Amino acid sequence: MWCFQVGGIYTVIQTKAKITLDEWGENYFLIGPYLEQNVRTQVELIEPPNPAVRRTIDSMNAKGCKVYFGRWLIEGGPYVILIDIGATAWSLDCWKTELWESCSIGIPWYDREANDAVLFGFLTAWFLGEFSAQCEEKPYIIGHFHEWLAGIGLVLCRIRKLPVATIFTTHATLLGRYLCAGSVDFYNNLQKFNLDKEAGDRQIYHRYCMERSAVHCAHAFTTVSQITAVEAEHLLKRKPDIVTPNGLNVKKFSAMHEFQNLHAQSKARIQEFVRGHFYGHLDFNLDKTIFFFIAGRYEYSNKGADIFLEALARLNYLLRVNGSQTTVVAFFIMPARTNNFNVETLKGQAVRKQLWDTANAVKEKFGKKLYESLLVGNLPDMNKMLDKEDFTMMKRAIFATQRQSFPPICTHNMLDDSTDPILNTIRRIGLFNSSADRVKVIFHPEFLSSTSPLLPVDYEEFVRGCHLGVFPSYYEPWGYTPAECTVMGIPSISTNLSGFGCFMEEHIADPSAYGIYIVDRRFRALDESCTQLTSFLYSFCQQTRRQRIIQRNRTERLSDLLDWKYLGRYYMYARHMALAKAFPDNFTYEPHEPTAAQGFRYPRPASVPPSPSISRHSSPHHSETEDDDERYDEDEEAEKDKQNIKSTALMGAVPEWRKRSKKGSSEASTPSNASTPTLPSSPSDLSSPTNSLTEEEKN
Repeated sequence: MWCFQVGGIYTVIQTKAKITLDEWGENYFLIGPYLEQNVRTQVELIEPPNPAVRRTIDSMNAKGCKVYFGRWLIEGGPYVILIDIGATAWSLDCWKTELWESCSIGIPWYDREANDAVLFGFLTAWFLGEFSAQCEEKPYIIGHFHEWLAGIGLVLCRIRKLPVATIFTTHATLLGRYLCAGSVDFYNNLQKFNLDKEAGDRQIYHRYCMERSAVHCAHAFTTVSQITAVEAEHLLKRKPDIVTPNGLNVKKFSAMHEFQNLHAQSKARIQEFVRGHFYGHLDFNLDKTIFFFIAGRYEYSNKGADIFLEALARLNYLLRVNGSQTTVVAFFIMPARTNNFNVETLKGQAVRKQLWDTANAVKEKFGKKLYESLLVGNLPDMNKMLDKEDFTMMKRAIFATQRQSFPPICTHNMLDDSTDPILNTIRRIGLFNSSADRVKVIFHPEFLSSTSPLLPVDYEEFVRGCHLGVFPSYYEPWGYTPAECTVMGIPSISTNLSGFGCFMEEHIADPSAYGIYIVDRRFRALDESCTQLTSFLYSFCQQTRRQRIIQRNRTERLSDLLDWKYLGRYYMYARHMALAKAFPDNFTYEPHEPTAAQGFRYPRPASVPPSPSISRHSSPHHSETEDDDERYDEDEEAEKDKQNIKSTALMGAVPEWRKRSKKGSSEASTPSNASTPTLPSSPSDLSSPTNSLTEEEKN
């Protein structure tokens, strides 16, 4: 559970906790490794309220383990069971031997991550086995394991025949990540890879075996998107039983204009940074400046930074030759190895602050003289309002803004400047932030923080202040970054090789009209995809301010698509399936194949599309030259979109699931927390069918 807090798996577990708690209540537990630094700031250690859990922890601790129980301090406050894998490191060799003898999986001594996964897996299986033994009645446990690092625990549950219905979710296949990082033609050669050889060549064969064994041992195998399902079928040799799309806890605003106001406030803070960064070269109008950004792990090709840079170079050419007054500032927020902030960048913010202080000082003196003049009934003599000292102060401030060099590309000192792929590509395409360039580039090789002396905003505030998120990924099993943009009302660009892009194509008739631009990287050559991306960027730059507001309204209305309130039902399907397979005498499950048209289906908006490349201007009030017969009505269009959102109960019947009675017994003999729901249209309608649900993640 305790992974680095920058990945999608962490976001899945954290955001899904609340809706899972609504379904399972006190029977939902998260199991993960104990990391003291995280526990101090995120966990409240308490005594287990469940007697069986308390006895299990006491038993394991008496045998040399260190197991902790507490509440994770996030929304809902779920219970967490944290296992200190270092306390039982002395058992590693013994457990690795058992793994080899039972599964023929050998773990090399030098792979610390894999060794930790073995320790965590054996301790997890130990806990689940001990818990089932401590229960007074036969338990029906569901164990949901995320990613290969948690897979050993699942395999051991099956080998030891524990009463656990197991689910395994892969958020991205291990071999797929490595192959795509090697710049291979991945999707056109899925059927042709020699899997054992490819894994061996990359020295991850043992990890691949751990992942594949977990996939084949699981009662229910799920993945996060259709594109990853295809990948898993070829690389892991099992077709996923259910696709479980990733969701978010969507915060709905009381009024449509509220998130627009947040955009304006956050944009103003980014503009302040831009004023300082481009001091001496601030020859463009910030009111006509658009902010693009790309963010995520520094995977140059997988995340699409390569095609984004190439498209920016082409966009720069188009804006220049067409005499556009629009300026684009493109941010790259990708962590890389640095040793400190760039001195020139820090100086820019200091110069901006000095100018601000000078302007305030002069304004104060001017205001005082004006007040005194008006107080005695005289109009001010403008020649006497500012004295020689004031002009000297202002001239010194202006001279301080002079700069001989171009504004810096990178905000930090890079340790690998000469080999960094982003910087080398910028040198090749010639985007050096010169005055002639209509596209400016800022590379911020560190995650954003509100405590930064350079750009003091957190990630959410930064996203709200930008105009467009650009994520033209080649390998992206889901893609939380464009999803986060959507729920904040910020348009984004993704691809049909990302889970998010495929999901949106399936549920929206005209995604671009809603601010969801999808680049075809699956069926087009790289150059054609780059041309399409450039077209999207240039079309966006042609929009008026009013058109961008309209589009943000439409984008924000898509947030219901990504709410766990609706997407959580796919996890219900997986749990029902696992129960029926693990305990066929007690539970039944009837498979349900949802069609693409079920659930949400957003048609093309009733009003004209916002893009000026395919329609007339849609803003009657932005300028005198625009048409006055605007047909856009926000309330009317929003109401029509609501009608296209079918209630969850109408999305097709939830798979039939029920507790099956044995001969000679009655339904009353089942555990008190079991029930027989017929149509669980929402999590609150579904009572807990087993004694407990445990969820594991280790990333």
